Amino acid sequence: MIDAPAPVQSSSPSTARLLEKLRGRHIVLVGLMGAGKTSVGKRLAQRLGLPFVDSDHAIEESARMTIPEIFAERGETEFRAGERKVIARLLGERQQVIATGGGAYMDAETRARVREQAVSLWLNAELPTLMRRVQRRQNRPLLQGADPEATMRELMERRYPVYAEANASIMSQEVPHELMVQAAVDSLLTYLDKAEPASDTLKDAAP
Repeated sequence: MIDAPAPVQSSSPSTARLLEKLRGRHIVLVGLMGAGKTSVGKRLAQRLGLPFVDSDHAIEESARMTIPEIFAERGETEFRAGERKVIARLLGERQQVIATGGGAYMDAETRARVREQAVSLWLNAELPTLMRRVQRRQNRPLLQGADPEATMRELMERRYPVYAEANASIMSQEVPHELMVQAAVDSLLTYLDKAEPASDTLKDAAP
């Protein structure tokens, strides 16, 4: 489900500058389950006055099944195929903040689409933080084994090098949400400030 855009809550120079530098591109949040992609994403979208969508929720709406049901009845391979299609569709819509599932960015096709149509932000998090958060919910199909912490460690080892390909990153911490949102804005601006000068120079040099 896509949340309707909220009025921009902050008219700070950094917020206005981020919107300008995005030039209509989406913001895509990546990271493991429990990293805070949805909670930070909703507030970041509100700050920017953009719609917010959680790709997991969009997948459930499309399949008319919960993610645990999809895993149980269709398997992870079919879930990933559906996830790829849903994210491609979301990237083709108007500018928004998109929170993706933990495995979405592992797909090479999805990463390529994100690079073309969005700016990506990795919400990095340490193991104790992730475990404390995921234990609050029982709907994590990948953590239903006998040793969830070992599974999470394995996911971190396998996925973190890929998440590190994101354009920007912040450390997810137990701090007020507004501090996390400001950290996201600052990190995205740092990336865009570094990425834009090259194209601006080329424009200036054009005859």
